[in-house]
Amino acid sequence: MKFWKEHTGLRTALMALTFFAGFFLLIFGWKQTGTLGGLGLMLVGVALLLTTLYLYNARFAEPRNRKPR
Repeated sequence: MKFWKEHTGLRTALMALTFFAGFFLLIFGWKQTGTLGGLGLMLVGVALLLTTLYLYNARFAEPRNRKPR
């Protein structure tokens, strides 16, 4: 996770890209109500929005310390 803390410009660009693509797919899929393709587009859009959330939270993640047994 150190990579995302050091490359803030790349993280910001990826967050913007995934957010707008996901939002576009949600709206475009919603307009195709009643078709299976519309549902698929909306699911991909939700996945992209969750990816945006992951990229945002990656900055705050701390490495886990495992205790040897």
